[in-house]
Amino acid sequence: MSARKICLAVDLGASGGRVVAGIYDGTRLALNELSRFPNEPIKATSGWRWNFDALFEHVKRGIALAVKEYGQAVVSLGVDAWGVDYGLLDDRGKLLGAPFQYRDRRTDGMEEVAFQRMPRDEIYQRTGIQFLFFNTLFQLLAESKLPDRLNEAGHLLFMPDLIHYFLTGVCVNEKSIASTSQLLDPYTQTWERGIIKAMGFPERIFGKLVDAGTMLGELQSEVAGETGAKKLRVIAPAGHDTASAVVGVPAEESEPGFLSSGTWSCFGRELNRPAISEESFRATFSNEGGVFGTTRFLKNIAGMWLLQECKRIWEAEGKSTSYAELVVQAEKSPPFAAWIDPDACDFQAPANMVHALNRFCNRTGQPAPTDLGAITRLILESLALKYRFVKESLARVTGRSVDRIYIVGGGSQNHLLNQFTADALDCTVVAGPVEAASIGNLIMQLHALGEIGPLREGRSLIRRSFETKIFEPQHTAAWDDAYARFQRILSA
Repeated sequence: MSARKICLAVDLGASGGRVVAGIYDGTRLALNELSRFPNEPIKATSGWRWNFDALFEHVKRGIALAVKEYGQAVVSLGVDAWGVDYGLLDDRGKLLGAPFQYRDRRTDGMEEVAFQRMPRDEIYQRTGIQFLFFNTLFQLLAESKLPDRLNEAGHLLFMPDLIHYFLTGVCVNEKSIASTSQLLDPYTQTWERGIIKAMGFPERIFGKLVDAGTMLGELQSEVAGETGAKKLRVIAPAGHDTASAVVGVPAEESEPGFLSSGTWSCFGRELNRPAISEESFRATFSNEGGVFGTTRFLKNIAGMWLLQECKRIWEAEGKSTSYAELVVQAEKSPPFAAWIDPDACDFQAPANMVHALNRFCNRTGQPAPTDLGAITRLILESLALKYRFVKESLARVTGRSVDRIYIVGGGSQNHLLNQFTADALDCTVVAGPVEAASIGNLIMQLHALGEIGPLREGRSLIRRSFETKIFEPQHTAAWDDAYARFQRILSA
């Protein structure tokens, strides 16, 4: 049996982050959450940005806590984070301002600018990535309106790569996070130089790409001194948090269907190669990079962001409530009263999400929900029905149906949404593990350390180590009827 290994997973999401210790005894993996912290954008004169300095301090505190608890048994660390956002370094390695937040409105109108320089369908054929207003491609076009920024830049690093850089001094981009940019060739996993040139981006900022599981190096002496960590090796996991979450899917079958449920819902299937076609283009699926040469063929859907924003508004109004309480109230609310399209433009970045939901219902001739339970049920039912719409599109585009969906991430704790999903999709739902992104991050570290082999071995370890919950479909006839009406809302 292998000697006990302690690895650290830093998992950064758009609303919060955590540092988790993975304790591997050669047979099973256990988790110990060392710290959890908020991640909130800050409003600057130039727009919404991330507080990168605060994030980096939280990471260093997490390392120090690990050393305090485990001493020098801590052998490695890896960072995963949300996609598309980045920092720019100058030639001396200095960060050129805090990274912009992806919902900042500076990208308004940038899609039209991009399509004037290269046709929309050609960009998709070259990258296989779904068009979202905040993709790195469009952020960089907005950046080019400030020529001094791109002219001064020497390197572009995505959020996990940026943390790795300040920990180690090593300047590379991990491929799964780079694939979210809409600037990567999904077949060769290299930069798409044709798009970069057509958009007028300086090619020098797109540097070395590495695979998940690459050993980057040890902590810089200054960071090691601050944290007390000696000879801690930094390993690039799947840098995109969804990619790490998909590694954390406890599937036995190859090419499993998955739903990474959090601020975003990422619904798709792991494939052995990209699937780029006219039909996948029309259905707006993405071909994002996975581990060991796999492709995450998926569609991004607005997820728990909708409820998170409603909860924020309610708390500002003095209506303090927990997610568990909201679910209880939703269970007591009448079913199928109204629906929304979670991906409507109305919900991209409204000042008040509750008002935006009401306006959508009024515009589509539906009764607007009034109490917290009814609004919560509206969101959860709409998400489940949108999942069904995407599941049908996925089967049509790939030519294969999905009979089992693995739900991982924070949303897998929501038993009501899990049951709604099983009912709406008429398929078995396997919920958990909750901390799939951290677990997937740790799996790739253990692989880099030579403790486990290919992906199937990692998933076998996950099944041995973590519990899941099964949800079987119920009341499918009622959901079939609801889906027919929901489709009319989508058409409207």
